[in-house]
Amino acid sequence: MGSVQIATTIVAFAITAVAVVLAVRAVRQIVQVIRLGQPAPERFSDPLSRTVVMLKETAGHTRMFKWSLIGAAHWFVMVGFLVLFLLVVEAYFEVVTPTGELPIIGHWLVFGFATEWIGILGIAGIVYLMAVRLANRPNRPGSRSRFTGSTMWQGYFVEWVVLLVLIFGFLIRGFKVATDHFAYPVWAAPLSHAVGSVLPAWEAGPSVAAMFKIMISMTWLIVISLNVTMGVAWHRFLAFPNIWFKREPAKAAGSGLGPLKPMTSEGKPLDFEEADPEKDQFGVSQVEQFTWKGLLDFSTCTECGRCQSQCPAWNTGKPLSPKLLVLSLRDHAYAKAPYLLAGGGKDLMGEEKATEAQLAHMDVLAVAEGNRPLIGTEAEMGVIDPDVLWSCTTCGACVEQCPVDIEHVDHIVDMRRYQVLIESNFPSEAGVMLRNLENKGNPWGSPQNTREDWTKGLDFEIKRAGGGEDFEYLFWVGCAGAFEDKAKKTTRAVATLLHEAGVDFAILGEGETCSGDPARRIGNEFIYQMLAQQNVETLKEANVKKIVATCPHCFNTLGNEYRDLGLEVEVVHHTELLSHLVATGKLTPVNQLDGGVTYHDPCYLGRHNRVFAPPREVLGSAVKDGLTEMPRNQERSFCCGAGGARMWMEEKIGKRINIERTEEALATNAQTIAVGCPFCYTMLGDGVNAKGKHEDVEVVDVATVLLRSLDVKAKPEDVPSA
Repeated sequence: MGSVQIATTIVAFAITAVAVVLAVRAVRQIVQVIRLGQPAPERFSDPLSRTVVMLKETAGHTRMFKWSLIGAAHWFVMVGFLVLFLLVVEAYFEVVTPTGELPIIGHWLVFGFATEWIGILGIAGIVYLMAVRLANRPNRPGSRSRFTGSTMWQGYFVEWVVLLVLIFGFLIRGFKVATDHFAYPVWAAPLSHAVGSVLPAWEAGPSVAAMFKIMISMTWLIVISLNVTMGVAWHRFLAFPNIWFKREPAKAAGSGLGPLKPMTSEGKPLDFEEADPEKDQFGVSQVEQFTWKGLLDFSTCTECGRCQSQCPAWNTGKPLSPKLLVLSLRDHAYAKAPYLLAGGGKDLMGEEKATEAQLAHMDVLAVAEGNRPLIGTEAEMGVIDPDVLWSCTTCGACVEQCPVDIEHVDHIVDMRRYQVLIESNFPSEAGVMLRNLENKGNPWGSPQNTREDWTKGLDFEIKRAGGGEDFEYLFWVGCAGAFEDKAKKTTRAVATLLHEAGVDFAILGEGETCSGDPARRIGNEFIYQMLAQQNVETLKEANVKKIVATCPHCFNTLGNEYRDLGLEVEVVHHTELLSHLVATGKLTPVNQLDGGVTYHDPCYLGRHNRVFAPPREVLGSAVKDGLTEMPRNQERSFCCGAGGARMWMEEKIGKRINIERTEEALATNAQTIAVGCPFCYTMLGDGVNAKGKHEDVEVVDVATVLLRSLDVKAKPEDVPSA
């Protein structure tokens, strides 16, 4: 070992020792923070499915490839980080001797070939990602870049480290080529040979280059260890467990979406008959009241802003950014952690757990962070502003796009639950809706005895479930379908189509009540449970086996969330059933619609439940020239603005979401905007009216389009509203 190798070895191993010590401390700190969260025992279920999904999403990059070139570039960078880690290990042999290499595989041709091309493609990938970050930098006032709010220096730092490590890897190989110590032929390692052809034959070159490679790598490790909230770096390690612990991996359709979780206290579902706010947790009012999976979510955020770029609230000038919400919760959790770990914190009644003597010995800044309200205005020093919390439509676009499966919607609803149930603090106009649900069983407050008025004027009889007659499908009409004038047209259309196809169906009539979706999404779990339990009992008494629903919110709630209450039935959306009836020849369009048609994917039908093809199949059979798709469609469909109980809350900030979506629909020049949801029907219809000068554009349900294409004499729209 020469003097150069002695120096390079000392430097390499010294900086490595410092980095390892700091990294161990950082990992312990992250684990301590995550363990502050509440239990989530369900996250350990079905380990085989979890492992398969995690490997599929990471190795297959299924989420990132939705972004085409960015996904491909990131895949090569990720694979480079994992595989070329072996070359970092090899560098420790090379600082000792210029001819050093990994034992056993160091001369293996396959290893040399693979690492060469992974390195080449990794450089191309990281340069492309750096160009994307620079092109989208939020350097202008009012910029809505997806990187707005991200800690940009951290992203630049990580990208430059990756690039420099890859470059020094080729410099090491180049010096080995120049000194005739390289094991691989030109065809297997063309770039290494090209670099070697221009480098001098410096015997110490490989050792010096290896030292710099290790120094760069360990500097990266030291920097991230000193910045435990640096998600753009730590996600390389945390993404794997965060995806593994995602909700119901076998049922989540590729994302962290799924039925809302019931309210829990200490990891157990809350029983409202016995629950006590003094002893049981109602929603989330302190960051440590999130589950440990929630705290892992916050720690894993990469600050990529894909959620932000897809969020309808953010895109219409509202203060909600799913990314910034998660980052605020992350920073708050880590700043508050020393106070919590020292025994501080508030009990369920808001009383301090620590004594004055204990508080006196705690970190002053951590105690101050612990006293901040989780929800509050800027003047109140709140972590999350109320306008942020109530801007969410629960559309799920953020969850759909997140490459590391952060569950933004669950966290937002948990915070809403505390605000509604304990603080009674929510937008005032939503109070009318909640009172109507509690007293009248529907958000409009209409009399229950008018639920069947939509049937008046139909030229056929409809069975009533529970009357002793058998039936195949229960037609779940929904509150909008029973009481809202536009939605009644869809209800009549669906009933007429089912009758024409010979489907044996029945309705509950006055026995039906709201599914509880708006109450649950706004955070009032108590009213949801009341309505849901009543409906479950009614459905079981009527011996219902199959349900067809026109409202995606009812469809989602009945099919996914009532299972927690013991209801196991098959639930289909009306477009699914109509598609089947057309495919089997029971409904045959004969008068295909002329003029352009575009289709708006409802969030709770498409993104939440992956029903994309059936409505398009129905429209394809009924429309002469096929569909003209909007730029944002299917899983990237832009929300109409009504979900998350926003249907009953005024939009007072920024541009109205329904106007944004309507403008996109109108830009297709379609004369018909087809929908599959009564909320979307109302929101887009109002949007068309608000835009004016579009009298030739009509918003209708898919069922109405199909009905008009059939040879049926009586059309539901010909029947006067009751």
